[in-house]
Amino acid sequence: MSSTPILQSLIAGRWIGTSAARSLHSAINGRAVAQTHADEIDFGESLAFARRQALPAMLALDFQQRAAILKALANELMASKETLYTISAHTGATRADSWIDIEGGIGTLFAYASMGRRELPSSNLVHEGPATALGKVGQFMGTHVLVPKRGVAVHINAFNFPMWGMLEKFAPSFLAGMPCIVKPATATSYVAEACVRLIEATGLLPAGTLQLVIGSSGDLLDRLEETDVVTFTGSADTAAQLRVNPNLIRRSVPFNAEADSLNCSILAPDVQAGDPEFDLFVKEVLREMSAKAGQKCTAIRRAIVPAAQVDAVAAALRERLSKIKIGDPAIEGVRMGALASKAQQADVAERLAQLAQGNEVIFGERDGFAPLGEGVGEGAFFPPTLLLCRDALRNEAVHQVEAFGPVSTLMTYDDFDEALALAAKGRGSLVGSVITRTPALAAQAVYQAAAFHGRLLVLDREAAAESTGHGSPLPMLKHGGPGRAGGGEELGGIRAVKHYLQRCAVQASPTMLTAITGEYVRGGKVNEDAIHPFRKYFEEIQVGDSLLTHRRTVSEADIVNFGGISGDFFYMHFDEVAAKDTQFGQRIAHGYFVLSAAAGLFVSPAPGPVLANYGLDTLRFVNPVAIGDTIQARLTCKRRIDRGNRPDQPPQGVVAWDVQVMNQRGELVASYDILTLVAKKAA
Repeated sequence: MSSTPILQSLIAGRWIGTSAARSLHSAINGRAVAQTHADEIDFGESLAFARRQALPAMLALDFQQRAAILKALANELMASKETLYTISAHTGATRADSWIDIEGGIGTLFAYASMGRRELPSSNLVHEGPATALGKVGQFMGTHVLVPKRGVAVHINAFNFPMWGMLEKFAPSFLAGMPCIVKPATATSYVAEACVRLIEATGLLPAGTLQLVIGSSGDLLDRLEETDVVTFTGSADTAAQLRVNPNLIRRSVPFNAEADSLNCSILAPDVQAGDPEFDLFVKEVLREMSAKAGQKCTAIRRAIVPAAQVDAVAAALRERLSKIKIGDPAIEGVRMGALASKAQQADVAERLAQLAQGNEVIFGERDGFAPLGEGVGEGAFFPPTLLLCRDALRNEAVHQVEAFGPVSTLMTYDDFDEALALAAKGRGSLVGSVITRTPALAAQAVYQAAAFHGRLLVLDREAAAESTGHGSPLPMLKHGGPGRAGGGEELGGIRAVKHYLQRCAVQASPTMLTAITGEYVRGGKVNEDAIHPFRKYFEEIQVGDSLLTHRRTVSEADIVNFGGISGDFFYMHFDEVAAKDTQFGQRIAHGYFVLSAAAGLFVSPAPGPVLANYGLDTLRFVNPVAIGDTIQARLTCKRRIDRGNRPDQPPQGVVAWDVQVMNQRGELVASYDILTLVAKKAA
């Protein structure tokens, strides 16, 4: 009996799979490291469990609570990362490659936990305000809300980053309140399975929140409903096949694709050999050819350089490529490992043969390719290969054929417009980069190339020290691209969470919108009582709690004193003759004096539950305040965010207050939100 472990699927809260099906082999030496299971999966049961058990449990939590779980989960995985590094080594990845997959994936959990805590409410409804008046007197209004789709997210992932690829989709969908069914690529599914086992062992997730499919997805897509979502990462050809699933089309199930693309990097014509930017360009191309053995959906496949610089670029790349040690990553000094599988090795060789037709191979297998390590002959190693295309406007293969490995093509251009035309021939890319020291060229490149790219990196000597590089998607920025790149969007901060939420327009009175959104809408009913809002603990404050202050008449002395304190002697406040010639026709008070005077009207000065004022949003000075005008403020609780109890600070929540400052005629003169930290009652 074989001792090779059988991978299992996590379906409907239990692990299944006891009989072996297909062996998965080490990319380093070809030895079997795991087997998929032959047991069939009942996707009807899987979906029913997700809908009936996992979904209600997830929606019993709010955005803030789910964000806290993501952070706890990230901490647990970080504590077990060495176990994952050991397993990841079988994929042929170096430690640096695996860092992207393992700690990059965990970092994405941390990032979405933080974004959720900062940007989402302590509820399951997001108000996309402000509300818009639909009538003349403001008693009929419209706004937009986002709510959980009440469906299941199916994530179909690629082989190159089995952990990061899973977690970068799981994090925003979990935050949105959507259970997930994850289908990793089979070749490296042993990494995904190990990660899911660690997640399951934490007990942090409600049962059925994360299900894992090892092997075929069977009839899963045929069973999805209108409230479900499918995301896919992989080849453009596979994306095209899945996208036209009849059930997905019939039910209008959202399909988000992030497909491999022929990403480019452009060396601008202002850069010469010897410039720091020249070296930056060479380093980026080299890194994207060697990192993960070129198996990155964001890797540079087309390096576009001025014809006058191509020989210098080629020479620099040849020199640096020749110094890369290739082989078993366990050997000291090895910087590049293997492709993920023998099948991938054969596919890259086939694509390279197509690309080589009509082009020059200026670095490849003949240049000392000899992987280091025992048994590497049975591994999936592939030589870094650099091609040169001198007629890229007419050679269509270099813009259509992708060798998903350590392969890149240099292509020449005569002027910058031609370089940008070559970039566009990729017909949609995840990322492009422009290396230049001239701001005007950067502006031209972004304006023209943004239509064809999901992300653009402009790199110069100033950005170099902090740049994350051409091929690094980040949680706070969009990952995806148009056209061949799939047309979808992953990551992108809270935008990614909103992909799993349903947007709905709501029309109602301000009072009803306040109740619906959990956020005070001006014109709605307010709650006034004898207790000053700043004397209430977080649990005691309700949306709509309001205070109408006493009045204050603005004097010339106020303006003079504020100018002396602030140093703001702008003519509009002090020069009566000049002020008469303006649209206001008279001297007016400083806007920031009005802000300060309003605070004096509504602040309760004695110690109390309000711990700090830490922000001010949406400030507008609507009408001028003249000498002799009388102002009054209304302070109303706009929204509350319960961030739970954290060990590093006293129990507290965030309260946003709507502030309206009015003059004696009832006209709005200033409008803004203030954000305060408010203590909770002692336990």
